[in-house]
Amino acid sequence: MLFREATTSDIPQLQIIRHSVKENILSDPTLVTDELCVLYLTERGKGWVCEVEGQVVGFAIVDLQDYNVWALFLLPESEGQGIGKQLHRIMLDWYFQQTPEPIWLGTDPGTRAEAFYRKQGWRETGIHGRSEIKFEMRYDKWLAQKKS
Repeated sequence: MLFREATTSDIPQLQIIRHSVKENILSDPTLVTDELCVLYLTERGKGWVCEVEGQVVGFAIVDLQDYNVWALFLLPESEGQGIGKQLHRIMLDWYFQQTPEPIWLGTDPGTRAEAFYRKQGWRETGIHGRSEIKFEMRYDKWLAQKKS
């Protein structure tokens, strides 16, 4: 497994991964355009990918403008191998090197993603949008968690 910074040339593979997920499915896939991905990777934040045998199998993108996790997705067949946890760690380490602001994300209730974020120490803070659970991670919590 190779973890590296995402580039705009990865976007076709990121789109394949995003559209392959079985949970947290986009209600309108046309809203997440290649141009929007470029914006998040180059201006609003940063992203990382995991490659296995030259194929991108997972990615994470963080948004510094809205202080949130914009994306963290894996190919369904790549789940359960520690890839998501490693992308999560890389992303939050970088994020909190840039700002001490709390970071948030939204995910559908009852999903593996919800369980994953709870296990990683995220705190539920309410509802995002119509029905997503809103989670938050604070800088001090992330530092304490890394030490344990």
